[in-house]
Amino acid sequence: MEFSLSDEQRMLVEMLRNLGKKEKFDQLAVEVDRTGKFPHHLIEHYAKLGLLGMTLSPAEGGGGQPNINAILAIEELAKFSPMIATPVFESNIGSVRVIDSFGTEAQKRALIPGVVKGELSVSVCMTEPEAGSDLTALTTRLTPDGADYKLNGRKVFISGGGEASHYLVYARFGDTPGYKGIGGVIVERGAPGFSFGKQEEFMGLRGMPSCDLVFEDVKVPKENMVIGPGNFKNLMTTFDVERCGNAAMCLGCAGGALEVARSYAMQRQAFGRPICEFESVQNLIVDMAMKLDAARLLVYRAAVGAGRGFPSMHESAMAKCFANEMVSEVTSAAMQVLGGYGYSKEFPVERMHRDALAWRVAGGTVQMLRITMASILFARRFDQR
Repeated sequence: MEFSLSDEQRMLVEMLRNLGKKEKFDQLAVEVDRTGKFPHHLIEHYAKLGLLGMTLSPAEGGGGQPNINAILAIEELAKFSPMIATPVFESNIGSVRVIDSFGTEAQKRALIPGVVKGELSVSVCMTEPEAGSDLTALTTRLTPDGADYKLNGRKVFISGGGEASHYLVYARFGDTPGYKGIGGVIVERGAPGFSFGKQEEFMGLRGMPSCDLVFEDVKVPKENMVIGPGNFKNLMTTFDVERCGNAAMCLGCAGGALEVARSYAMQRQAFGRPICEFESVQNLIVDMAMKLDAARLLVYRAAVGAGRGFPSMHESAMAKCFANEMVSEVTSAAMQVLGGYGYSKEFPVERMHRDALAWRVAGGTVQMLRITMASILFARRFDQR
C-alpha cells in the first residue's frame, strides 16, 4: 500500500502552489466573493497549463491521467477558493466524463477537444423542484417527435447554468416509470425553447453561476442521446467520480483554513506569548489536522482505487460524506482560533466557512449518502417511499 505521491504528482502540487502565489489567488478569491463574478480569465490560463481535461481520453486531446491527479489539483486550488478550482473540477470529473466514457465518437469529437482548450463546457442537469435526493422521481420528459425528441421540463440549482455551452440533461423517456425510464441527452445553449431563470444568490460559493433551466418543446436530435433509458446505472457510476471532486473541494477549503489558523496562532500574542503555546489552541489546531488527514485518506483511496475508471459507490459516498462534515467542523474551528477576526470579512476563514456549508448539499446530501452506505453494508435496498 503506497501513501506517497509520485514525483510527477509532487511537481503538479508545487506548480499550482507557486501559481497561486504568483497570480495572487488569495486576493482573487476575495474579489470573486465580493463581486460574485466568476474568474473566467483562469480558464484560458489553465488550458495552457494542461489542467483542463487532464483525465479525459488522449484520443480527443485529453491528458489520460488518473483521477487522483485531478483530485490533487482541485484540492490545491480550492485552498484559495472553490471558484478558482472549478474549471479543473468541471473539465475533469464533471459531466464531460459521462460523454468521454459513454458518448458516441461523434459526441466526443464535438465536445472534448473544446473542453480541453477551454472553449466549451458541459454542465450536469439533474435536480428539479420535486426531484433532488429522489432522482428517480424526475419529470423532465423526452417525447418522440418524428426522428427526434422534444424536451419539456424544469431544472433547478444547476451549476454553470447560463454560462456553460452545453448541458447534459437527465430526463425521462416517455412514460416509463422509475429509474428505468431515465437517460441523458446533450442540449446546447441557445437551442430554441431553452431558457434560463435568474441567477441564484447563495450564502457561499459566490461567483458560481447557478440558475433554473427551462425546456419548452426543445428539439433534441436523437444523435444527442448519450445514455438511453435502461442505463441509469451508467449515469450514476460517473457521478461517483464527481463526488470525489466535491470531497476534494472540501479538502482544499479545510486545508486553507487550517493554514490560516496555524499561522495566526504563531503570530497572535496573548498574556505575553503566542497563542499557539496555549493547550486549548493546540487542541483545536491538532483536531483540525487529524480530521483533514482522515478525510484526505478516504478521498485519495476512492480516487486511487479507481485509476482512470470509476470509484466504488461505497468508497466515494464515504469519502464525500466524511469530507462534507469535516470541512464544516474545520472551518468553524479556524474561526474560533481567530476569535473576532474569524468572524470578520477582513480574514478569509469567514468566507471559507460559508463555502464549506454548501458541499453537504451539492452532489448528494450527507443524509442520502448514509442511506446509500447502509444499503451496501446491509446488502439490501432501503426504499424511501
